[in-house]
Amino acid sequence: MMLETNTTQTSGQKVQPDHKYYGHGKLLLSGEYFVMDGAHALALPLKLGQELSVSYSHSFDPKLTWKSYDANGELWFEGTYEFWHCRCLDENPSEIALFLEKILQQARIQNKHFLREEMDVLVETKLDFPYEWGLGSSSTLIYNVAQWAYISPFELAFNTFGGSGYDIACAQSDGPILYQRKSNGPHWSPISFNPKFTEELFFVYLGKKQETSSAIKYYQQKRPFEANVIETLSKITDDMKTADSLEEFEFLIQAHEKIVADNLGLKRVKDEMFPDYWGEIKSLGAWGGDFALVTSKLGAKLTKKYFEEKGHQVFFKYNDLILTSPDLTSKSSGHDLIQ
Repeated sequence: MMLETNTTQTSGQKVQPDHKYYGHGKLLLSGEYFVMDGAHALALPLKLGQELSVSYSHSFDPKLTWKSYDANGELWFEGTYEFWHCRCLDENPSEIALFLEKILQQARIQNKHFLREEMDVLVETKLDFPYEWGLGSSSTLIYNVAQWAYISPFELAFNTFGGSGYDIACAQSDGPILYQRKSNGPHWSPISFNPKFTEELFFVYLGKKQETSSAIKYYQQKRPFEANVIETLSKITDDMKTADSLEEFEFLIQAHEKIVADNLGLKRVKDEMFPDYWGEIKSLGAWGGDFALVTSKLGAKLTKKYFEEKGHQVFFKYNDLILTSPDLTSKSSGHDLIQ
């Protein structure tokens, strides 16, 4: 989404309006892996995300300067790019610099007028969360660049980063969504998902950032799957969004985790890391790291204490992290809808 437009002035010289864009981070509550093959997925946009601002200034030798800042406001990446081929001008460019180069080049393919100005361009990005948390640093970047370049964020993502696209849908949504990837493209709709037991739902950071590309490759190597696995997981997702009680929700978590574990040869995070935990634990996105959803009837204090004693210090209450559902009765979606 575009946040605002304002005009700045540098060294007494009028410059183009600055543009700001913002994308929400994401968590995938259900449908992980199998969303690639059409399973319904319940996805949660976050209150945390990433901002991208663009400033222009007159120059006789125009170039793009990119600066990325972390959640503490510290500069963690800086690179310079030329406009003709969108190539990085740095000596021995880092993997991140080359990934950004790929994004810019693909944006140029989708919009031949992108970065054709006879002006210096300064882009600054700011994350609301640590990069290693895996909450969407790449997807929010791709979404923001697409908004800036006036191109499809899904096409940009599929041709650079890969994945199912649910994270791109989350970046532009202001509440939970039901997502499905079909043969003709991504389909999603906003849903009213605000369970009455949200005070018994929490998120814990497991401390191991998972690379999306590696997770996708692992999943693809496990194909083909049982004939009804997509339909079964989709039914569980549909039941999750209407669960009336924590007990029903926990039952659905168990069923979902078992299907994923059995088909992919993975171990449940609860069995592997927290076998003595009293509630349920649901992997979110790629298994083995990043964040997990945990349920607990013992309250935030005791639940947090349990995971802190296991060495996991990052802990969120559900409502502190997740964007609540918008008013769907008076607002029509501008997204592609699940049909």
